[in-house]
Amino acid sequence: MGKQKTHKASSKVLKVKKNGTLTYKKGNGNHKTSKDSSKAVRQRRNKGVLAKGEANRLKSVIR
Repeated sequence: MGKQKTHKASSKVLKVKKNGTLTYKKGNGNHKTSKDSSKAVRQRRNKGVLAKGEANRLKSVIR
């Protein structure tokens, strides 16, 4: 019986925490942030958390 291959692009973007949630780095925060509000820049520093349904769907793809 064959095995499912890991989706490399997804595995490089998403990280699995110990409790099973998937996190990712938010985009648009590297340069040219002077046009954005301080609040928006600050919020992009935090990790994004994937919704429960999306996480369950993608766990089998990246493990």
